[in-house]
Amino acid sequence: MRRSVRDSLFTPDLTARLVQLADLDPADVVEDFGEAADLASVEVLITSWGCPPLERDVLDRAPRLRAVIHIAGSVKHHITEACWERGIAVSSGAEANAVPVAEFTLAAILFAHKRVWQIGNLYREHRTFLPWTDHFPAVGNYRRTVGIVGASLIGRRVLELLRPFDFDVLVTDPYLDEPEARSLGARLVDLDTLVAASDTVSLHAPSLPETHHMMDRGRLALLRDGATLINTARGALVDTDALTRELASGRIHAVLDVADPEPLPASSALYELPGVLLTPHIAGSIGGELERLTEHALAELARFAAGQPFARPVHHAQLARSA
Repeated sequence: MRRSVRDSLFTPDLTARLVQLADLDPADVVEDFGEAADLASVEVLITSWGCPPLERDVLDRAPRLRAVIHIAGSVKHHITEACWERGIAVSSGAEANAVPVAEFTLAAILFAHKRVWQIGNLYREHRTFLPWTDHFPAVGNYRRTVGIVGASLIGRRVLELLRPFDFDVLVTDPYLDEPEARSLGARLVDLDTLVAASDTVSLHAPSLPETHHMMDRGRLALLRDGATLINTARGALVDTDALTRELASGRIHAVLDVADPEPLPASSALYELPGVLLTPHIAGSIGGELERLTEHALAELARFAAGQPFARPVHHAQLARSA
């Protein structure tokens, strides 16, 4: 991992717990495997953001490596086919990282229906009360329809958080059946039906060839007037140019924590459009939330040291349909 990431992930207390579990120098951080002097004795790698790929030549230098514990979400960037061929066990903090993303999404849904940032902008501009319902006739959360695209770890967590509210919840996912959708508190529909019927559409699908620009010009046109698109997943799920045109018309709104490209160029109209809340990829673990990821990794390390299986293993077959 990058040294700056290590400094964010490991407080003194968490570092103390780490050295109780493993024989290592906590000050020794590998950013480039080519610079690592000795991997021959390594049994477990603790990785995070910035980890380079574990290619065959790296694995050849680490013959005792048996496990990788990732203190972040996706392992696609560094776990290679060679890792799976060698039977290396892999654990990820994806489920722990899903918690703040789902919390961010819930807040975005509630604020979107309440038109919080639009009304706040008008209040700042006029500095007096206005007839807000004249500006936003459909304002409010009661009996709104929320569409969740993707029953991923994050999507399922969002569905769980939505249960106490008076929403009609729709979900679409090619790997989900109707009984399971009902158990998640949602009604299973196809993507076009969901987009056309929802007041808010929240994206939680992985970035795959088949999901690239799933929200293209045609599908964005299906959004009902005044609807909000929320993207905390991957920027490539949305055709940015098509979305910018729709948002510039004022017909729809958006909460975008990710974009394509990322970061957006300084000239992008998305920075200025009043119907857009644009945030710099902060929905995932940040600040004090990083401790949850590290605590999860230490718990997995303790299980491994005790000869127990990981609580949150990553399986090779999962990667074909995960972020």
